Amino acid sequence: MSKHKIYTMSVARVYPHYISKAEKKGRAKSEVDEIIRWLTGYSQEELEVQLEKQTDFETFFAEAPQLNPSRTLIKGVVCGVRVEDIEEPMMQEIRYLDKLIDELAKGKAMEKILRK
Repeated sequence: MSKHKIYTMSVARVYPHYISKAEKKGRAKSEVDEIIRWLTGYSQEELEVQLEKQTDFETFFAEAPQLNPSRTLIKGVVCGVRVEDIEEPMMQEIRYLDKLIDELAKGKAMEKILRK
């Protein structure tokens, strides 16, 4: 079975869309970065290196310093699919990120987005 194309897509290719989605709703790039750092454990510098290297999603999550254990508290629907019901672990990680960006764009408070 072939990999889903998102796995081999560069995070840097999708990242501007995350920023744009957030900024259209009055949120900031710094909040998008905070979400990504919270989810993956990357520092800001490490995140920027991953973006510069054009790291693909599969590698980005596989090499994440510390996937946040609270990420399993992320529930809801992304692209018509419940994130908590996704069986493929890599796809679930990607959808967790999508869901957090959606919550940011919908105006949710950062404390709630970051499950604090």
